Amino acid sequence: MTKITFIGAGSTIFMQNIVGDALLTPALADSHFALMDIDPVRLMESEAVARALIRSVRSNATVSTHTDRRAALDGADFVITAFQIGGYQPCTVTDFEIPKQYGLRQTIADTLGVGGIMRGLRTVPVLWDVAHDMMQLCPDATLLQYVNPMAINTWALAEKYPLLKQVGLCHSVQNTVAELAHDLDLPKDDIRYKVAGVNHVAFFLRLEHQGQDLYPALRQGYVSGRIPKAPLLMPRCPNKVRYEVMDHLGYFCTESSEHLAEYVPWFIKDGRADLIEKFSIPLDEYPTRCVEQMSNWKQQAKTLTDGRDIAVTRSHEFAADIMNAITSDSPYVAYGNLPNTGQIPQLPIGAAVETPCLVDANGVQPSVIADIPPQLIALMRSQINVQELTVRALVDQNPEHIYHAAMMDPHTAAELDLRQIRNLVNDLLSAHVDWLPDWCRPPRAA
Repeated sequence: MTKITFIGAGSTIFMQNIVGDALLTPALADSHFALMDIDPVRLMESEAVARALIRSVRSNATVSTHTDRRAALDGADFVITAFQIGGYQPCTVTDFEIPKQYGLRQTIADTLGVGGIMRGLRTVPVLWDVAHDMMQLCPDATLLQYVNPMAINTWALAEKYPLLKQVGLCHSVQNTVAELAHDLDLPKDDIRYKVAGVNHVAFFLRLEHQGQDLYPALRQGYVSGRIPKAPLLMPRCPNKVRYEVMDHLGYFCTESSEHLAEYVPWFIKDGRADLIEKFSIPLDEYPTRCVEQMSNWKQQAKTLTDGRDIAVTRSHEFAADIMNAITSDSPYVAYGNLPNTGQIPQLPIGAAVETPCLVDANGVQPSVIADIPPQLIALMRSQINVQELTVRALVDQNPEHIYHAAMMDPHTAAELDLRQIRNLVNDLLSAHVDWLPDWCRPPRAA
């Protein structure tokens, strides 16, 4: 029996998707699911959902629940992480409200920028604890890591635990294919593509339908105003930023416009309300989304945990297909984030990069992509600068690199001067003091 452990199983809808996918996969259908969370109420709700899924498909799978991480990890074959250290309150709110006091506005704040840096400082030590336990309790298990900031997490895990079998997984590639198919009125399963880069700033280097390049249609549609259409996945977040970047850099980015807007210095600028309006940039989108999700969950929980059967359908996550490929030695290609060992030779060795990966009984094996246009590489390097300095701060326990990371962030540097950035980081570190390692506490005021 395959043991699949969820760390952060209180992320119930995500857990439901992965468990449902596994139950629909013959090699995984009779697995044992070990659910772990620090919130006993959400854990109880997730257990009820998992049992309803198993009952609905008439599976022989089993479930156990744990508030002790080591008990959940013991003997696992696969470990899936999905958690947010510090939660919406207080940490996400803090990551938005303090920068606003300096005039620094954000949209999502979970990947790059001061919000992404702070989330990395809170998250990596917990992932290191998970990795430490895995090396003792399930050293052959594969970690499927779904936590942001993805690139910082993946890089830091590899630095401290180089023998850990891990892959960072995201759904930005699948989501983007669905959005492009929607804009072009094409079946998404008929689109062929090649993507590479860093997580959330990877690009479609090839994009085709029945052998025809789709980029001319995208460019013509954007210039004419026919596309982007109203978004398929997030209605209040139009896709204008990505199309504008494509118009100037030549290629389409994998992450949503609300994300991309805060990774670059071109769209959220003091005194440029015209840019916010023209490109429909949803400032403070992530806090809004969190509030909505918490409200929606109260309604969903009643339906999902009332003992009735649940319809089980395939999600677009890679996790079950990856676990199936490793377990049954059935080759599968997924987009994964791994330390760069040469699969993108144009980017620094060690950086976390996203490429197509072959998965089979040998594990997750990245393919080499060496033909990324130089303007895209330049943009990726601007992201890697921030990621690397954050990782160095964590690995070396060097608090100065936290400030350096913020100083190199494209959006932060476009808005604030060096002293403002240092003061902002001090304020954020002070506010997050209960969630951070002792070594990165801010200096005391004179």
